[in-house]
Amino acid sequence: MGSLDTKKDELTVLVTGFGPFKEQYPVNPAWEITASLPDYLPADRVKDPAHQAPANLPAVRIVKDGPVRVNYEVVRDLVPTLWDDPDQKVDYVVHIGMAGPQPVYAIERRGHRDGYNKLDVDGQLLRDEQRRKLEGDKWIWHGVPEELLTDLDIENIYKRWVERSPDNLKLQISEDAGRYLCDFIYFSSLAHLYKQQRPRKVIFFHVPLHSDAESIGRGRELALQLIRSICETGLK
Repeated sequence: MGSLDTKKDELTVLVTGFGPFKEQYPVNPAWEITASLPDYLPADRVKDPAHQAPANLPAVRIVKDGPVRVNYEVVRDLVPTLWDDPDQKVDYVVHIGMAGPQPVYAIERRGHRDGYNKLDVDGQLLRDEQRRKLEGDKWIWHGVPEELLTDLDIENIYKRWVERSPDNLKLQISEDAGRYLCDFIYFSSLAHLYKQQRPRKVIFFHVPLHSDAESIGRGRELALQLIRSICETGLK
């Protein structure tokens, strides 16, 4: 009886990570970090008791999906399945993607509908400008704003995330996810929820391009602290 109640009350966070990005990045740290995450958020190990997780934080299940191919059509087909699977309750989604070489970890506030002019890994363009003209009100994002913001309390999440992370790391809130596949998967999630009039409980996490063991370990810990911060903020 008790175990059934625990299962019912637990939160589920779905995490995606992209696969290889062209020949120069055969290993994408986004997927390596995602794949390394445990099935459940570990017990809180914060040093400062003031930052201890709330006593009422339920078990947090972590579901991993990927590696996601760096391809526009693959992402467009994938996103609805993440949110609409009748067999899997999802409370939050965290998309993880690779940024540049700078040692910066960023959470993205907004996604963008337009401006995807770069080829994906299969040499394909999105071509949504042409689709919009041809399909009119049947275009997938017809009536969706040019920008969409997460409904998560990103300021509070960021504050908690920074408090739980090493002081020597640069963590920031970003306003531009780059208008490539990272931005595209984020906006795809935001737009899917917007169209269904559902809370946009999704965030994008950008990590540096380094894929050595130390970098993956650091990214894994930051991802776990981000998940914890999201879940704690959602309780308030």
